[in-house]
Amino acid sequence: MQNFLDPAILFFIFGILAGALKSNLEIPAPISRFLSLYLLMALGLKGGFALAKSGLTMEVSVSLGLALLLAVLVPAMGYLTLRRFLSGFDAAAIAATYGSVSAVSFITATQYLNNHDIDYGGHMAAAMALMESPAIIIAVLLANWVRQKQRSSQDAGAVAGAAKTQDASLGKILHESLTDGAQLLLMGAMVVGLVSGSAGEAAMKPFSIDLFKGMLAFFLLDMGLLAARNMGGLKAQSPWLIAYALGAPLVHASVALGLALLFGVSAGNTALLMVLVASASYIAVPAVIRHAIPEANPSLYFGMSLGITFPFNILLGIPLYTAVAQRVVGGA
Repeated sequence: MQNFLDPAILFFIFGILAGALKSNLEIPAPISRFLSLYLLMALGLKGGFALAKSGLTMEVSVSLGLALLLAVLVPAMGYLTLRRFLSGFDAAAIAATYGSVSAVSFITATQYLNNHDIDYGGHMAAAMALMESPAIIIAVLLANWVRQKQRSSQDAGAVAGAAKTQDASLGKILHESLTDGAQLLLMGAMVVGLVSGSAGEAAMKPFSIDLFKGMLAFFLLDMGLLAARNMGGLKAQSPWLIAYALGAPLVHASVALGLALLFGVSAGNTALLMVLVASASYIAVPAVIRHAIPEANPSLYFGMSLGITFPFNILLGIPLYTAVAQRVVGGA
């Protein structure tokens, strides 16, 4: 209940209700884009300032290593599970969506930890950035593999030409995923915070700290509206997909918890790692996958991530993962 009484969460719930009532309330796209960039920039600065204080420690190295491991493990698990009842293209697209991360879920989680005075490392923002691209790369490779299987009956020349085209497409997708503007802004802001240190933190406090809560609440209002408008498209979908959208975050978070406990990661960083692997991308990955895997159905991967998994994590998942991390890791 304490989480529900947070103003940012209340604005998210209000957005869902307004969207469900078919209200004409709408946040203009340029403002929504600005809010997203602001949150990433502020998060990057906070992470850089924290890293300037702590330096590169064993905890930092272990957390980043686990983030990369999970970024490969989660989409592989997702594809093997989804391939049992979906086409190869849809399975690859959804696996990429759930293998990547939601920046807004992560930002909301950091605010939740701050509100409850739970310490975490600023380097976890770097972990978020590292986890965004591997799932896209894996999904593109899987989709190309499915295409090659479908074309196996063609003559060698046609297959060679198709493979050449796919290689070029893969190179373009890799470039787009690794040079995404939002991701570059996050990492750039982190470098600025790291270099400027305590002096930069004092100078940027009105921007990156004082305004942060209000900007997050405004952005979550927009996300609530968007989530409500995408829930309707899931009514005709298979119950297995609904179950996956709710169950996969819990399974992925459990895997992250086990690895964090094994490698001695702190409770706060474990909670954020659980949030990252439990989240699903609804901005960066769908935009790339729509061009990389046009055979996949966008209403599936976009509707599941934004209409089900995102609200679940914002309203229930974040406090659940944090409580479990504190009880299991904090009490270890």
